[in-house]
Amino acid sequence: METDQQILHRITEMADEERRLRDALTMGGADHAADRARLGALERELDQCWDLLRQRRARAEFGEDPDEARVRPQSQVENYRS
Repeated sequence: METDQQILHRITEMADEERRLRDALTMGGADHAADRARLGALERELDQCWDLLRQRRARAEFGEDPDEARVRPQSQVENYRS
């Protein structure tokens, strides 16, 4: 199981890639179809990572084992309301 720090590191890497893709799409020097597909995948993966991190922190806060937190399906994470 990943630690909170490892999850945060993955989030940072994916956010950096997301930023680069958005910049490339804005500048017009990108393969739009492939970059848009990758951007969508990154957004879903980021949502899953943030959800996993929140689960781990909540478990730790309430005295439960954070390592019991699990990655939830994209379909579930994507339907959360803010």
